[in-house]
Amino acid sequence: MKVIAVMPAFQEAKRIAEAVRGVRPRVDELVVVDDGSSDQTAKEARAAGAFVIRHRVNRGQGAALRTGTQAALNRKADIVVHIDADGQHDPQDIAALLQPIKGQRADVVFGSRFLGIQSDGMPLVRRVVLRGGRVFNAYALGIPKRVTDAQTGSRALNRRAATRLLERTTQDGRAHCSEMLKVLTDPALHWCEVPIHVRYTADTLAKGNQTWHAAEIVWKLFLGKVS
Repeated sequence: MKVIAVMPAFQEAKRIAEAVRGVRPRVDELVVVDDGSSDQTAKEARAAGAFVIRHRVNRGQGAALRTGTQAALNRKADIVVHIDADGQHDPQDIAALLQPIKGQRADVVFGSRFLGIQSDGMPLVRRVVLRGGRVFNAYALGIPKRVTDAQTGSRALNRRAATRLLERTTQDGRAHCSEMLKVLTDPALHWCEVPIHVRYTADTLAKGNQTWHAAEIVWKLFLGKVS
């Protein structure tokens, strides 16, 4: 089965090469989507061994993931893996994401930070917000309560699930994780979670979702439901 990883990136010139080198040996191909960076993200990713696609303007991580997923399917991927460019996700977890799909036990596998592996450096307030997001997803969006990680960016999809994601998701920005969870936990697909290890640093915490972004995510999801 051909495995292609998709890595959305924005202003990651300092970290992208290390991230690419960590992922590249564990997959057949790696597609980096440079989401309108003004630095050398694309150049560094290409030099490290990735196939690079560039958005001319910054469209958001959801848009970058859709672009990369479509590219992976065009390049004949049987499995598409989503992984971050900032080094938070441990490339060694890719094997665990792939195993249920390769064993034909799942169409979708989500990486969870809350299944027994301690994530280094996760602030308590972020842990509380993420658990609150789980409640919101369950009661407002109808996402199954047994999903333990409300905003996971680590996932693997077979071709059927990846095609469904492209057909049914529209969120470009921060709300894309919840929207993808809603689409990919549909009863038509078999899904599961596996534990992953996430590394937080001062740099990645400063750049990533902030606590107040939760309100933005809720608002955008509400607009998506009523529009």
